[in-house]
Formats: sequence, structure tokens, C-alpha cells
Amino acid sequence: MRSGSEEPVPLHEEFIYCCGAATHVLKCGPWKDLSKDENKNLPRLLFMIIPGNPGLAGYYRTFIQALYCGLNQQYPVWVVSHAGHCKPPSGMEMIEDTDIKELEDVFGLNGQVEHKLNFLKKNVSKDIKLVLIAHSIGCYITLEMMKRASELQVLRSVLLFPTIERMAQSPQGKLMTPLLCRLRYALYMPVYLLSFLPEGVKASLVRFALRGMKTCDESSITTSINLFSVDCIANILYMASQEMMKVVERDSTTIKQNLKKLIFYYGTGDSWCPQHYYDEIKMDFPDGDIRLCEKGLRHAFVLDASKEMAAMITDWLQDDLTKL
Repeated sequence: MRSGSEEPVPLHEEFIYCCGAATHVLKCGPWKDLSKDENKNLPRLLFMIIPGNPGLAGYYRTFIQALYCGLNQQYPVWVVSHAGHCKPPSGMEMIEDTDIKELEDVFGLNGQVEHKLNFLKKNVSKDIKLVLIAHSIGCYITLEMMKRASELQVLRSVLLFPTIERMAQSPQGKLMTPLLCRLRYALYMPVYLLSFLPEGVKASLVRFALRGMKTCDESSITTSINLFSVDCIANILYMASQEMMKVVERDSTTIKQNLKKLIFYYGTGDSWCPQHYYDEIKMDFPDGDIRLCEKGLRHAFVLDASKEMAAMITDWLQDDLTKL
């Protein structure tokens, strides 16, 4: 597998309603529609990214481009935002104006799982195999997807910095749980006031917040401007509050049933899933493909290490792809 290409990377952007909620989709490659069974040009495999929280597709723009190029541009690579985490374009509301209520609590954690399953059902042919690449809480969502929809043709699931257990007990969880579960409403007014700032000033504030990084992905700067939207922040924090309450016990049953399909990648200094979580899951599943980061990558790798992560994943999956 080569790690890059000199040619421009085809990137298609969509804002759609899925389960009645605004959803941002980025599609890398020439394949825009994978739902038509009669289309003989459908690829055999789709790489689908399940984001962390905030679940903004734009954070993964560089990652999917690097992954697509690393895969020799042979397979589509899509990232689907979480419901309601994106700021819809002008003329599009956060919730679809319809009398039909597609899903109860679509912005909650359970709703986000059903949101991804619904997206696949409506947009991807059943004949296409899947490689699910999940990040942070996206790993919990992915395991739930595999549990609820065993008919999915999942070739591999790559779980990056997986927050799949004891989130509130993690070092970061202990710090954030009181804020997310009891004080999050206090953040809405400052965000509302900041939303009136010019876009250039917002970008400057984001750059200031990320000033400690040696290199920061430019797409992360522009994507972070979404966080000045009260609607986006409300949905992001609401989902996060549910994570603290609902992501408690590791789903070892689902892991055991799908162990040969799973790759886990834990960080060494990750305050959301500390290293002893890795030690314990490694002990419980000694035959599993469970890796510990040796490169010092941060939990939010999309901010500064997207290309490096994409290169590692293409290496991990070479054997799987040669067997297709």
C-alpha cells in the first residue's frame, strides 16, 4: 500500500437528514451512491468512520483523504457525523420539519447508534462489506452496531482509543462528569454570546486554544468553529452526559463474539481510557488483536496525527484486503 498520491483526492460533501436530524457526510472517492443494487460498479468494500465526541465529520477530513490514498484509491472512505453535531448550512434546520418522528431521542447515545444503522440501511447496499473505523465513543457505538445488526457484513472494526467502559471513573471522566451532568446548561449563554463574533475572530480563538500543539491540522481549525453554535454544543454535551452515565461495563460478550474482527488501539497517556483498561482487556482476551500506542499519539489524534494514524491502519489491514 502506498501512503499518498500526487493526484487531487475526490471529496464529496453532503448535508442530509438521517433519522430526522441534520447529518454531515464526507465521502472520499468517486462513489457517491452505494445504495443501488443494480449498479455493477459498486465497490466490494466501504470504509466507514464512526467519530468520537464532538462527532463533527470535518475533524476527519485529512484522515479519510490519507486513508483513501493509502488504500490506492480502491475503496470509498466515508465519515458520518453524529446526529445534530454539525451546523447545518443556510436553509436547513437541525431537525427535519416533518410530522413523522423517526427516532426517539436521536441526539442521545442510543439514538446515535440507531442513527448510524439507519444511515447504512438507507445508503449502502447489503452486498458491500464494511470496515468500521471508530474513534473514542465511536468504538462503543460500533460494538453496539455489531450487537444489534449481526447481518452487517463487517470485515474488520478498528477501535481507536476506545471509550467502551467506566468512562465516569476515568481520570478525565471524574473531572468532566459533574460539569456534563449538572452544570452543562451554564455553558450555553457564553457560547450564545460568542456565536455573534465574526468568523475570523472565532478562528483566532480556536488557534489560541490549540496553540500548544506543534502542528495542528488546518481542517480542525475550521471545523471547530461549529462549536460556537449553541445547538451543536447542546447536542454534543447532552450526548457526553449520557456517555458518563451509560458507558459503565465493558460489553465482553459482544467482544468475544466478534473478537477475530476487532482491532483495539489504546493510548499510553490517555485520560479517557487509561492504560490499566488496556492491561485488563488484554488479560481477558489474550488472543485478541489489542495494541498499545508506542508513538505517543494523543486521544484526539485527528488534531495533529491523522496521516500517521491512516498509514498504520493501512498496514494493519493489508492481509485482510489481499484476501478479498
